[in-house]
Amino acid sequence: MKKLIMAMAILLAASSVWAIQGTIKTATDTKKGDIKWQSRAKAYLIAIKSKGGADINAEYPLDDVEALDIDKPANYDKLVQMVTAGQGAQAIAGLTKIVQDYKMLVWDKPAGRYLVEAYLAANNAQKAFETAQSIISDDKSAAWSGELAPAYWQALLKLGKQQQLENCLRKATESGDRASSAAALSMRGDMILQTEGDTPDAYRRALTDAYLRVALMYTDEPCRAARQTALLKAAQCFDKLNMASRAEGLRNQAKAL
Repeated sequence: MKKLIMAMAILLAASSVWAIQGTIKTATDTKKGDIKWQSRAKAYLIAIKSKGGADINAEYPLDDVEALDIDKPANYDKLVQMVTAGQGAQAIAGLTKIVQDYKMLVWDKPAGRYLVEAYLAANNAQKAFETAQSIISDDKSAAWSGELAPAYWQALLKLGKQQQLENCLRKATESGDRASSAAALSMRGDMILQTEGDTPDAYRRALTDAYLRVALMYTDEPCRAARQTALLKAAQCFDKLNMASRAEGLRNQAKAL
């Protein structure tokens, strides 16, 4: 383990109150206090109250941190509901603030996902891409695993960044993370539909090569979200093929997950 750097100091009044409280855990230590991310140092800085009332600064390098326990932002659920209800434009400001305030503090990536989706719904793929990139700059793995990745891939697809997208999907498949692998396979279906257009053959290929494979092969709990997405996309394909009963059956499966 890298050596823990400890610095004792009474913080200036302007910086004594930080917005994000939580618990930081390493293999040998657990500390609770106000936490913020230090981008240049690639480390977390935590302010802890000493018994004497002074603030103590402790810096934990990223590689030493095993877990962060951070409370959900107060308005997070409401903002997510706006996006899922088709009111993403109204949620952009709030989600942007969460992404900025919670940088590398658990909630930046899920909030980033919905912020990217909001921009995509507003037909602003470039802003969606830039938003995702601002998070990925500190955590490269977010480009191919976790909640942000599928939304980021959609931005890449919209912008025609084929090589970047292929690299992300390859890393997702090779990562050993089944949820990421399932999401990557589902994305293959989206790529087929964009490349081959609005044709029956394209819908059939997207079904057999991607969406239905996810539904059949990735039934374990970590893949639930990817499987649900694949089922809904498969239903849309069956609608296009005038197979309404099949589409309805898949939607019912998705709702039951």
